[in-house]
Amino acid sequence: MNLATQVYSLTSRFPKGELYGLTSQMRRSAVSIPSNIAEGAARHSRKEFIQFLHVASGSVAELETQLVLASRMGFLPTNTALTQIEEIRKMLLGLLRSLKKQPITHHPSPITSSTA
Repeated sequence: MNLATQVYSLTSRFPKGELYGLTSQMRRSAVSIPSNIAEGAARHSRKEFIQFLHVASGSVAELETQLVLASRMGFLPTNTALTQIEEIRKMLLGLLRSLKKQPITHHPSPITSSTA
């Protein structure tokens, strides 16, 4: 969420002609990262959580590309927010690895349970 806040602040200084272009794209990408993490965490299965974390990782890659482009176009200083992007990428990959290592817990179906 800190990254999204930073992106909003950075893009507020972009040329007005970019409001519906790069500014909008960067803001959507930045908001997508924590939004997908939150939505995945609220799901009731690890498989769905992993899927949403992959979507969040894609948004990280999109935002990184957009930051580099904005820098090349002279809208941002070089490396702005890229360190934070790398930290978020590492955290997401670590969480994904951890979730994928956990054994799948099968809960007995109430229909096949011996207590029925």
